[in-house]
Amino acid sequence: MLEVKNLTKSFTTFRKEPGLKGSLKALLRREKVIKNALKSVSFKIEQGEIVGLIGANGAGKTTLVKILAGIVHPTSGEATVLGFKPWERDNEYRKQMSLIMGQKAQVWWDLPALDSFLLLKEIYQIEDSLYKKNIEFLADTLMIKDQLKTQVRKLSLGERMKIELMAALLHRPRVIFLDEPTIGLDISAQKAVREFMRNYQSEFKPITILTSHYMEDIKELCPRIMIIKEGQFVYDGALSEVQKMMGDEKRLTVTTKEKTFKLSVPRSELGVKMSELFTANEILDLNIHDPSIEDIIESIMNYGIKTP
Repeated sequence: MLEVKNLTKSFTTFRKEPGLKGSLKALLRREKVIKNALKSVSFKIEQGEIVGLIGANGAGKTTLVKILAGIVHPTSGEATVLGFKPWERDNEYRKQMSLIMGQKAQVWWDLPALDSFLLLKEIYQIEDSLYKKNIEFLADTLMIKDQLKTQVRKLSLGERMKIELMAALLHRPRVIFLDEPTIGLDISAQKAVREFMRNYQSEFKPITILTSHYMEDIKELCPRIMIIKEGQFVYDGALSEVQKMMGDEKRLTVTTKEKTFKLSVPRSELGVKMSELFTANEILDLNIHDPSIEDIIESIMNYGIKTP
């Protein structure tokens, strides 16, 4: 199990006033500013769960993942993963955990993937029989077997991401942190990665936290989501419940001669609002639809959860 209690992470920065005067002042006296990347965050994730972590840039997603992976120390609070404190960096924990970052490479570009895998085999002390079994399973499932003896730098972006997944899962981790795993990939490669992760999750049941700006990743893989805003959770629950939060609203996209704008209108007021719009504007186009999950999540991130 993964459990977090009142986790806080603060960073110290320095405030600088704009202009030459501000630069000169900063030479003599720099004003410290404390920024809270995480503010008393608490949650639990059971073995076998895959949870989507959603938030705008700078909301605290990557900071949280780095703390749980043992890269960053928290300022205060507690966190245990499989009974370990991640920032103590116990080797027994690191043997059971994997961090996959879409913009970070862990294999050597000038070497074939198989050479990098052999080094990882020694690092994680994987037995020969298990190593061969894992290589065969991962290569077949990801359909990358023919590229394992090719220099990594010569592979396509999608193929390199598959190689990164193989490297991260070679030791069959019980905890996986996926930070933007499909970033930069084309639609076909994104689908392949999502399909693989769905099957892997189903078969091996690791604890998995997925951060992504692609809502398709979240919708296809994560029954539960956590939405973080300015270092605090504003929602933690089932993805299926999110759409119900605005079930009584309609979204209007209105195009006039001057501009295009969007509105959210309660269903009971839809007729009155449309009458007002046609009276006050020369409307060229009007589209009415239910809010999408993307719309609702964006609204929650911007305004929080609406209560009656």
